[in-house]
Amino acid sequence: MTGFVVLAALLVVGALLFVLPPLIKGRCRSNVLRSQVNAAVYRDQMRELDADREAGTLAPEEYQKARAELEARVLQDVTADETADAAPARGRWTAIAAGVAVPILAVAFYALTGTPQALSPQLAGEGGGHEVTEQQIVDMVSRLAAKLKENPDDAEGWVMLGRSYSVLGRFPEAAQAYAQAAERIPNNAQLLADYADAAAMAQGRKLQGEPEKIIARALQADPGNVKALALAGSARFEQKDFAGAASHWEKILKLVPPDSEIAKGVESSVAEARQLAAGGSPPGPTTSAQSVPAAPAAAKGGGEGATVSGTVSLKPELKSKVGPDDIVFIYARAAEGPRVPLAVLRKPARELPVQFTLDDTMAMAPNMKLSAFPKVIVSARVSKSGNAQPQSGDLQGASGPIANAASGVDIVIDTEVQ
Repeated sequence: MTGFVVLAALLVVGALLFVLPPLIKGRCRSNVLRSQVNAAVYRDQMRELDADREAGTLAPEEYQKARAELEARVLQDVTADETADAAPARGRWTAIAAGVAVPILAVAFYALTGTPQALSPQLAGEGGGHEVTEQQIVDMVSRLAAKLKENPDDAEGWVMLGRSYSVLGRFPEAAQAYAQAAERIPNNAQLLADYADAAAMAQGRKLQGEPEKIIARALQADPGNVKALALAGSARFEQKDFAGAASHWEKILKLVPPDSEIAKGVESSVAEARQLAAGGSPPGPTTSAQSVPAAPAAAKGGGEGATVSGTVSLKPELKSKVGPDDIVFIYARAAEGPRVPLAVLRKPARELPVQFTLDDTMAMAPNMKLSAFPKVIVSARVSKSGNAQPQSGDLQGASGPIANAASGVDIVIDTEVQ
């Protein structure tokens, strides 16, 4: 804050040094110049009168009348000049008033329209409200929705809106936004997979019906799309076609790194489906439509611009406080700058530990993307309520400032929100 104040003071002083000298000197110089010009003009006019009288072209009475008028004008101008002698003093007082008023008005204007609290290290630093709030997200989503009403052909905007509604848990609206995007980008497998996911969540996590049709369109566009394969397997599992589920999921294992968290999750689900297909009992909890973790962006083919990836895990001592249906919000914000989220990801807590990838496609505002900020902070929070707004009893963890292209980022959820 001290550096800002010093810089502002220097700028004000510099501006006053530029403005005040002309204000003080200008009137004095103007008055002197005017007096000199007027005196020269009067002397010339007097010489002309004398010359006309000597030449006989001007009668004595006319000469006396003209001379009296000229002397009257001279007297009038002299009186005006004497009054104007006070102008330098007035100029000095004007300069003093400006010198005092300018900085006062500048400070008052900044206090009314600026953000003085941003100068406080206690508020701007790491401990100062870095939590993303639900209202921040809702406001950005509302602005995006309003823009799309004015420009409905913005396909990227519809994708962004669908993703944003999904983060907020507003799945019917998310499905509608994805439908708008799919009309404008008909053969994008990842978009269709996201659309199917939102449509399934909107009807109580059930993939039957319209979601399954959308999944088929996604696999037709790209048979190797990991998320579409995961959802297709889950749809088969819902219908107790366990062999069909295992067949879809096994294809995923050929597309993802063998030592990744997604591979481990898929292997477990395949084993469960194979055992059920053989008439046995499942080795663990029954797989649901959302049990197979969605692929990270790297497995999908990557996002745009900057990409941050890593793993979110839970401190062992806190596992008893997390339910399988709790929601994990993973989001990035600028290390220095606006506190609003640059990318947001929503995951079920039962997938912990979970691999994540945040990229520009997950932005919730067109001008607020990861690639716009070289350093970011990634946070993860287990929400007991499913809301983006932090509440007492939630669990959270965060990274330090990292590059917006960092990989292998480890985030441990180790703190309870009080």
